[in-house]
Amino acid sequence: MSEGLRAQKKHETRKTISDVATRLFIRNGFEDVTIADIAAEARVAKMTVTNHFPRKEDLVFDIREDFVSWPAALIRDSVFHDTRELYFEALGAEHALVGFSGPGFVRMIKESPVLTNALHELHREREATLIDLLVRRHPEEELNPMLAAAHLATVLRVLFQEVSDRTLENEETIVDELWPIAEQAFDQLEPVFGRY
Repeated sequence: MSEGLRAQKKHETRKTISDVATRLFIRNGFEDVTIADIAAEARVAKMTVTNHFPRKEDLVFDIREDFVSWPAALIRDSVFHDTRELYFEALGAEHALVGFSGPGFVRMIKESPVLTNALHELHREREATLIDLLVRRHPEEELNPMLAAAHLATVLRVLFQEVSDRTLENEETIVDELWPIAEQAFDQLEPVFGRY
Protein backbone atom coordinates (compact mmCIF):
# COMPACT_ATOMS: atom_id res chain seq x y z
CA MET A 1 0.00 0.00 0.00
CA SER A 2 1.39 3.42 -0.98
CA GLU A 3 2.01 6.15 1.61
CA GLY A 4 -0.75 8.32 0.10
CA LEU A 5 -3.27 5.49 0.18
CA ARG A 6 -2.29 4.64 3.76
CA ALA A 7 -2.82 8.28 4.83
CA GLN A 8 -6.19 8.39 3.07
CA LYS A 9 -7.30 5.16 4.76
CA LYS A 10 -6.20 6.55 8.14
CA HIS A 11 -8.16 9.76 7.53
CA GLU A 12 -11.28 7.80 6.49
CA THR A 13 -11.05 5.58 9.58
CA ARG A 14 -10.67 8.62 11.84
CA LYS A 15 -13.68 10.33 10.25
CA THR A 16 -15.82 7.19 10.52
CA ILE A 17 -14.96 6.77 14.20
CA SER A 18 -15.70 10.44 14.91
CA ASP A 19 -19.03 10.36 13.03
CA VAL A 20 -20.13 7.15 14.78
CA ALA A 21 -19.11 8.50 18.19
CA THR A 22 -20.94 11.80 17.65
CA ARG A 23 -24.09 9.97 16.57
CA LEU A 24 -23.96 7.69 19.65
CA PHE A 25 -23.20 10.60 22.00
CA ILE A 26 -26.13 12.66 20.71
CA ARG A 27 -28.49 9.70 20.93
CA ASN A 28 -27.38 8.23 24.27
CA GLY A 29 -25.50 11.01 26.05
CA PHE A 30 -21.73 11.46 26.24
CA GLU A 31 -21.30 9.83 29.65
CA ASP A 32 -23.37 6.75 28.74
CA VAL A 33 -21.36 5.76 25.66
CA THR A 34 -18.16 3.76 26.09
CA ILE A 35 -15.13 3.42 23.85
CA ALA A 36 -16.16 -0.22 23.40
CA ASP A 37 -19.60 0.91 22.14
CA ILE A 38 -17.96 3.22 19.62
CA ALA A 39 -15.49 0.58 18.46
CA ALA A 40 -18.25 -1.98 17.97
CA GLU A 41 -20.46 0.45 16.04
CA ALA A 42 -17.54 1.65 13.88
CA ARG A 43 -16.33 -1.95 13.38
CA VAL A 44 -12.83 -1.26 14.59
CA ALA A 45 -10.76 -2.35 17.59
CA LYS A 46 -10.90 -0.31 20.82
CA MET A 47 -7.18 0.36 20.37
CA THR A 48 -7.88 1.90 16.96
CA VAL A 49 -10.32 4.34 18.58
CA THR A 50 -7.84 5.35 21.29
CA ASN A 51 -4.95 5.59 18.81
CA HIS A 52 -6.90 8.20 16.85
CA PHE A 53 -8.53 9.86 19.88
CA PRO A 54 -6.53 9.57 23.13
CA ARG A 55 -9.30 11.17 25.22
CA LYS A 56 -13.00 10.45 24.92
CA GLU A 57 -13.83 14.16 24.52
CA ASP A 58 -11.44 14.31 21.54
CA LEU A 59 -14.07 12.28 19.68
CA VAL A 60 -16.47 15.21 20.01
CA PHE A 61 -13.93 17.95 19.32
CA ASP A 62 -12.17 16.30 16.41
CA ILE A 63 -11.46 19.76 14.98
CA ARG A 64 -9.41 20.69 18.09
CA GLU A 65 -6.21 21.51 16.23
CA ASP A 66 -8.01 23.69 13.66
CA PHE A 67 -10.12 25.35 16.36
CA VAL A 68 -7.12 26.33 18.46
CA SER A 69 -4.93 27.53 15.58
CA TRP A 70 -7.65 29.14 13.46
CA PRO A 71 -7.47 32.80 14.65
CA ALA A 72 -3.67 32.85 14.58
CA ALA A 73 -3.68 31.13 11.18
CA LEU A 74 -5.94 33.88 9.77
CA ILE A 75 -3.47 36.60 10.53
CA ARG A 76 -1.24 37.83 7.72
CA ASP A 77 -0.45 41.53 7.82
CA SER A 78 -2.99 43.15 10.12
CA VAL A 79 -4.07 40.99 13.04
CA PHE A 80 -7.25 43.00 13.57
CA HIS A 81 -8.38 43.50 9.97
CA ASP A 82 -7.44 40.00 8.76
CA THR A 83 -9.26 38.39 11.67
CA ARG A 84 -12.34 40.57 11.27
CA GLU A 85 -12.61 39.90 7.53
CA LEU A 86 -12.10 36.16 7.81
CA TYR A 87 -14.40 35.84 10.84
CA PHE A 88 -17.25 37.23 8.73
CA GLU A 89 -16.39 34.84 5.90
CA ALA A 90 -16.63 31.92 8.37
CA LEU A 91 -19.87 33.32 9.82
CA GLY A 92 -21.41 33.59 6.36
CA ALA A 93 -20.34 30.01 5.59
CA GLU A 94 -21.80 28.80 8.94
CA HIS A 95 -18.47 27.19 9.81
CA ALA A 96 -18.00 24.96 12.87
CA LEU A 97 -15.00 27.06 13.95
CA VAL A 98 -17.35 29.94 14.81
CA GLY A 99 -19.90 27.72 16.55
CA PHE A 100 -22.18 26.21 13.94
CA SER A 101 -23.45 22.68 14.54
CA GLY A 102 -26.80 20.99 15.03
CA PRO A 103 -29.07 21.45 18.07
CA GLY A 104 -28.39 17.87 19.18
CA PHE A 105 -24.64 18.49 19.19
CA VAL A 106 -24.98 21.72 21.21
CA ARG A 107 -27.34 20.05 23.69
CA MET A 108 -24.91 17.14 24.11
CA ILE A 109 -22.12 19.56 25.08
CA LYS A 110 -24.31 21.61 27.43
CA GLU A 111 -25.51 18.48 29.23
CA SER A 112 -22.00 17.13 29.82
CA PRO A 113 -19.68 18.78 32.35
CA VAL A 114 -16.73 16.97 30.74
CA LEU A 115 -17.54 18.39 27.29
CA THR A 116 -18.30 21.86 28.65
CA ASN A 117 -14.89 21.90 30.35
CA ALA A 118 -13.22 20.58 27.19
CA LEU A 119 -14.78 23.41 25.16
CA HIS A 120 -13.54 25.98 27.72
CA GLU A 121 -10.10 24.39 27.42
CA LEU A 122 -10.21 24.82 23.62
CA HIS A 123 -11.00 28.51 24.03
CA ARG A 124 -8.11 28.90 26.51
CA GLU A 125 -5.73 27.14 24.10
CA ARG A 126 -6.92 29.41 21.29
CA GLU A 127 -6.16 32.47 23.44
CA ALA A 128 -2.71 31.12 24.37
CA THR A 129 -1.91 30.60 20.67
CA LEU A 130 -2.91 34.20 19.90
CA ILE A 131 -0.86 35.50 22.82
CA ASP A 132 2.18 33.55 21.63
CA LEU A 133 1.83 34.98 18.11
CA LEU A 134 1.49 38.61 19.25
CA VAL A 135 4.26 38.41 21.85
CA ARG A 136 6.62 36.99 19.20
CA ARG A 137 5.63 39.75 16.76
CA HIS A 138 5.97 42.52 19.36
CA PRO A 139 8.69 41.39 21.83
CA GLU A 140 9.52 44.99 22.71
CA GLU A 141 6.12 45.51 24.32
CA GLU A 142 5.11 44.21 27.73
CA LEU A 143 1.47 43.44 28.45
CA ASN A 144 -0.17 45.04 25.41
CA PRO A 145 0.14 42.01 23.07
CA MET A 146 -1.26 39.72 25.76
CA LEU A 147 -4.18 42.06 26.44
CA ALA A 148 -4.92 42.45 22.73
CA ALA A 149 -4.94 38.66 22.24
CA ALA A 150 -7.19 38.23 25.28
CA HIS A 151 -9.62 40.82 23.92
CA LEU A 152 -9.80 39.10 20.53
CA ALA A 153 -10.16 35.63 22.10
CA THR A 154 -12.99 36.93 24.30
CA VAL A 155 -14.88 38.38 21.34
CA LEU A 156 -14.51 35.08 19.43
CA ARG A 157 -15.63 33.08 22.50
CA VAL A 158 -18.68 35.26 23.16
CA LEU A 159 -19.76 35.14 19.51
CA PHE A 160 -19.20 31.36 19.44
CA GLN A 161 -21.43 31.01 22.52
CA GLU A 162 -24.07 33.21 20.89
CA VAL A 163 -24.17 30.92 17.84
CA SER A 164 -24.49 27.87 20.13
CA ASP A 165 -27.28 29.42 22.20
CA ARG A 166 -29.23 30.44 19.10
CA THR A 167 -28.72 26.96 17.61
CA LEU A 168 -30.18 25.42 20.76
CA GLU A 169 -33.20 27.70 20.41
CA ASN A 170 -33.60 26.41 16.82
CA GLU A 171 -33.30 29.88 15.32
CA GLU A 172 -33.20 29.71 11.54
CA THR A 173 -31.68 33.12 10.79
CA ILE A 174 -28.61 32.97 13.02
CA VAL A 175 -26.26 34.55 10.48
CA ASP A 176 -28.59 37.48 9.76
CA GLU A 177 -29.22 38.14 13.44
CA LEU A 178 -25.63 37.66 14.58
CA TRP A 179 -23.99 39.70 11.81
CA PRO A 180 -24.75 43.17 13.29
CA ILE A 181 -23.86 41.94 16.79
CA ALA A 182 -20.50 40.67 15.50
CA GLU A 183 -19.89 43.96 13.67
CA GLN A 184 -20.54 45.84 16.91
CA ALA A 185 -18.20 43.50 18.82
CA PHE A 186 -15.37 44.06 16.33
CA ASP A 187 -16.05 47.82 16.32
CA GLN A 188 -15.63 47.85 20.10
CA LEU A 189 -12.46 45.80 19.75
CA GLU A 190 -10.78 48.11 17.21
CA PRO A 191 -9.62 50.87 19.64
CA VAL A 192 -7.60 48.37 21.71
CA PHE A 193 -6.63 46.02 18.91
CA GLY A 194 -6.70 47.96 15.66
CA ARG A 195 -3.01 48.88 15.65
CA TYR A 196 -1.96 45.20 15.59
